[in-house]
Amino acid sequence: MKKHVKESMIHIIEGTVFIEDLEGFLRKLKIFGKKNNVAIQVLDADKLAGEKHIRFAVEKALNSFRNETNIANDLAKEILLYAAGTRQINKAIRLGIHAGQNNVALVVVGGEPDLSAFEEISRAEVLEYNISKKEAIMKVFSITQEEIDIAGEEKIPELVLERVALVNVFK
Repeated sequence: MKKHVKESMIHIIEGTVFIEDLEGFLRKLKIFGKKNNVAIQVLDADKLAGEKHIRFAVEKALNSFRNETNIANDLAKEILLYAAGTRQINKAIRLGIHAGQNNVALVVVGGEPDLSAFEEISRAEVLEYNISKKEAIMKVFSITQEEIDIAGEEKIPELVLERVALVNVFK
């Protein structure tokens, strides 16, 4: 992955997809990434606090590669770590997808790839934060009820961004 990837080269597809063969779907992502020389990651949109959350995580991941402070050996994994607000891959995979019906955010960083290869993702607005995501996000990002009582429920997306930013602090 080239180190000079620009913000404009971040592509996000949000929508729903039924995944019958999880291993096959993940293999397709890996092949697509190698063929197109891009980093590609798919995340559970039900555990994301909006587009700003993803873009912030991608920028942090890109900066970690630029500054040679990356945790993971490839950008896609680094994006997952930052999006999950952790340095531990076993915790980060909580943002992963599963067999069956998924709300997803497919993130592609680099170039101008032909994303029509992912027509099985029915485009839908599933990324932005809403109250139905509250419990899952609180659990994934270890946000306490006390924090919400102090900051206010509307600040949950900002609390998530804080967790993403803190990944750099705990090195």
